[in-house]
Amino acid sequence: MTQPLIDVRNVSHRYDQHLVLEDVSFRIDKGSFVGLVGPNGSGKTTIIKLLLGIEKLQKGSIDAFGKPIQKFTNKGHISFVSQKANSFNRGFPATAKEVVGMGLISRQKMWNPSQKKFEHLIFEALDQVNMMEYANTNIGDLSGGQQQRIFIARAIVNKPQLLILDEPTVGVDFENVGHFYRLLSELNRDLGITLVLVSHDIGTITTHVTDLLCLNKSVHYHGNPSEFEQMSDEERSKLYGHNMHTITHDH
Repeated sequence: MTQPLIDVRNVSHRYDQHLVLEDVSFRIDKGSFVGLVGPNGSGKTTIIKLLLGIEKLQKGSIDAFGKPIQKFTNKGHISFVSQKANSFNRGFPATAKEVVGMGLISRQKMWNPSQKKFEHLIFEALDQVNMMEYANTNIGDLSGGQQQRIFIARAIVNKPQLLILDEPTVGVDFENVGHFYRLLSELNRDLGITLVLVSHDIGTITTHVTDLLCLNKSVHYHGNPSEFEQMSDEERSKLYGHNMHTITHDH
């Protein structure tokens, strides 16, 4: 068995006396597209913070790229797009190109938008999310879906191996959600970026992800999304640890 990019083993976590994760174990293999789903308060945010090193590991172990998370130093391997990425002042005086360039700060002490040294990386990232024509457009003049593409470009400009997205369709109109998920599938398939997508929208993401991870304090299901779909609502609810309705799709 090949070494996973992320290996989570028997992780439990508390905030004061409140247990939010209990004996959680799963692995994320290279090249996979993992949909991480769960109800509010299920521990999704906590597990992401642990993977990113924001929260200190309390119990269990997490290996990132073969190293304990506590000793993992190559942060450029992992990028993150928050659900709050597009919650900013729409009058912020920056073009799409400059926002993408901010993702290069890790390569230098200070990002200078006029610097040409890494410009080819910026244009490459914009091209990968089909936003080249908006390079010089002010970020505040773009739609919610276009802005989120720019934030994806900012996240991949450093060529990460793992991209984690937390509810990335917040603020994206319904019509463009399908296009956005197809973009993620292309990044996964064509660029080989391993993806972890945190979402409440089981019905939509099951048509795009390769692995479905259902979390509600503990792991209730981790496997093929099509097998999960074929279960009855009662079976899914029992596995998931939470009442669920019939899954629908946006074909």
